[in-house]
Amino acid sequence: MSSAEVVLGFLEEAEPWRLRSSQFPSKVGGKPAWLIRKGLPSVSALECEICGLPMVFLLQVYAPISGQDRSFHRTLFLFCCRTPECYSRTDKCCIKVFRSQLPRKNEFYPYDPPPEDEPQNDPEDDNDVLPVSGVKLCWVCGCPGNKACSRCHVVTYCGKHHQTIHWKHSHKRECCSPEASTVSTSPLLFPESELVTEPEEEREDAEAEEEEGSVQEKSDGPTLADTLAEADLEEMAMHETEDNKVFQRFKKRIASEPHQVIRYSRGGSALWVSSHHIPSDEDIPPCTCGTKRTFEFQVMPQLLNSLCVDSVGASIDWGTLVIYSCSDSCKQDDQYCQEFIWKQDFSSDQQTQIKTHK
Repeated sequence: MSSAEVVLGFLEEAEPWRLRSSQFPSKVGGKPAWLIRKGLPSVSALECEICGLPMVFLLQVYAPISGQDRSFHRTLFLFCCRTPECYSRTDKCCIKVFRSQLPRKNEFYPYDPPPEDEPQNDPEDDNDVLPVSGVKLCWVCGCPGNKACSRCHVVTYCGKHHQTIHWKHSHKRECCSPEASTVSTSPLLFPESELVTEPEEEREDAEAEEEEGSVQEKSDGPTLADTLAEADLEEMAMHETEDNKVFQRFKKRIASEPHQVIRYSRGGSALWVSSHHIPSDEDIPPCTCGTKRTFEFQVMPQLLNSLCVDSVGASIDWGTLVIYSCSDSCKQDDQYCQEFIWKQDFSSDQQTQIKTHK
């Protein structure tokens, strides 16, 4: 598993047309560029399990599977809660991931690849705010929303919470006005960027170097054997050395490409930030079809720097988000299939190191 190719994702600015559904984008922020315009996740499926508020779009990764026709077009979509306090909980989920896929011949897109140049008269010009193939979308988040403004009956929402946000933001002034703008940016959305990828360079003898470095760190470190009971010392050393070893491996692995925001390696393995809270096989539930889920990609903590979520006190935070998907990428009859996501946090000491080196 660990030998699977790793592809790194980086953020780049892009022309808005390149981030439309018809271009099959990988992107962060803005509104989701839905792959299929039906069978979208329900309003309740897109609610945070902790606070109950609607989540917002975080990112999507276009990840077709070569040689599998039903997955010729395939995208995974991540949504997250914007309530910072929810990220301190581990018993319920404030981040969710959904998979959508299509064969090459389908009712939504041409058989041939999209043009390299900006398409003219593209019907998707306003697909983030207008109904698409009969599906109405929320003005605030771009998710399914059939609740219309009771005055103008033009703008739709996923629920009362986002309707209130839009009313206070701009719709109170613009409702029923012929000059009303429906394309201004929602205050809840994350900044939008394209996700571009490149293979990670191979690193020879990486594990050997890490082991050597770990031994060197232990031999050079101070000893407390004279002041602590031997049993307590061994227990502390085992705990601290293992966690430090994992964290140092994480930092060393990303050092050559510090701006990576995702690591993609379907069937590979995750790069953990800590020795704590690593899932066992039993922690990862099988797909609804009964097939085992395997690692597909992970979201790196570097992405947080681009989301503008820093705040005093509680904040949206993670060490890494690890996505597991159906190893068979099963067909779901044009429905969005929820996959599994595992959030691992930094320890307090690790978080201090990360902030110190920003």
